[in-house]
Amino acid sequence: MSDITELERRIAAALERIGTGLDGLERINPDRPDADEHAALREALEAERTANAQLNERVKAIRERQEVQVARLEERAEEARLRLAEAENQIARLRAVNARLRETSAALRAANAEGLADAGAIDTAMKAELEALATLRAGDRAELEAIIADLAPMAAKEDGNA
Repeated sequence: MSDITELERRIAAALERIGTGLDGLERINPDRPDADEHAALREALEAERTANAQLNERVKAIRERQEVQVARLEERAEEARLRLAEAENQIARLRAVNARLRETSAALRAANAEGLADAGAIDTAMKAELEALATLRAGDRAELEAIIADLAPMAAKEDGNA
């Protein structure tokens, strides 16, 4: 980007020098200007103006692309932050449920060992605990898949650069 700015500055300075030179030529010899030299200078000035206009358009296009890309990246970052926050909430809930289920199962097993518990209740608690663990595993898997999906484009880009 600094190269484009430097080129714009140099072109503007060149245009200024050409304009000053033309003014000086008209003042030095107002009666008999050299028509060929005058035409050549005008052509050079017009060529520089055209080049400057093209560079300005390129700079504008580059800036627009950068703005669009920055906006996309900001949007993706916000989506990733939201997914992460949701995943963290889900993990916290599942851990709390798992802790309660483990406590319940331990209490039921202790009661059963003393001959006070119902075997069906223990079975139900164990099934609930297994279901909670499966749900936790599914949440972890979904989180890993989201991370892999975010990393895949970067890995593909690295493979293309190698």
